[in-house]
Amino acid sequence: MSTEAEAARAAQDQQPQQQPQIPQQSQQAPASPPLPARHTPLTPGLRASRFQDLLSSSLSHALGKISWDNFASCYPTVAAQAPGVLKAVQKQMVDRLGALCKKEFDSVLQSRNVVAKLNELESLVSEAEQRRDEAGVVEAEAPIPPHMLPADQILAAHLAPHLAQQQSQLNAKLQTVQAHNAKLFDDIQKQRAEMLSLMGLLHKVFEDIDGANGQMDDVVDDLAEETRMVEAEMVRP
Repeated sequence: MSTEAEAARAAQDQQPQQQPQIPQQSQQAPASPPLPARHTPLTPGLRASRFQDLLSSSLSHALGKISWDNFASCYPTVAAQAPGVLKAVQKQMVDRLGALCKKEFDSVLQSRNVVAKLNELESLVSEAEQRRDEAGVVEAEAPIPPHMLPADQILAAHLAPHLAQQQSQLNAKLQTVQAHNAKLFDDIQKQRAEMLSLMGLLHKVFEDIDGANGQMDDVVDDLAEETRMVEAEMVRP
């Protein structure tokens, strides 16, 4: 009996074991959703770096106005009685404002994509310069920087707007005076012509008077002769 049982067990071991069939859907693992792309910070170029440096320097200059002297002058009593507390408050305020401003600047730079746009601008400028060099375009002479100009040119540049305004005002006044002088000249010419006509009339009157005097001379002589004759007759006895 034991021999038959062992033979049967050996026959079962030699038969290939059938594995249970797994459904097709269970064999394939579900596809995992794609991972979100990680934001890779851009390396600021020359212009972006200068822009960030300008923001930092401007912020430092603005926060520098909240100095201990200015802060203490606003709270003289606290500064005299508890300067340590006031200094701590001043430092905390400066640090807090600086952190908030930097955070706001970073948010604006990221939302506006400033670094990428400045880098793109820098690449465009570099490409344009390269094309210009390849085309053999002769570069124009660079202008002289303002701090290298002579003093008289700088002074003339600063005074030019003021002088131009004063010149326009003087020209307007000169035109007004010239128009007034022209009117006065016309009035004088009219008065002179009137005086000449009056002088002509006076000359005519004087000529008439002289003619009348000439005629009166003859009449006066006759009257004088008659008068003498009458007097002589009256004198006779």
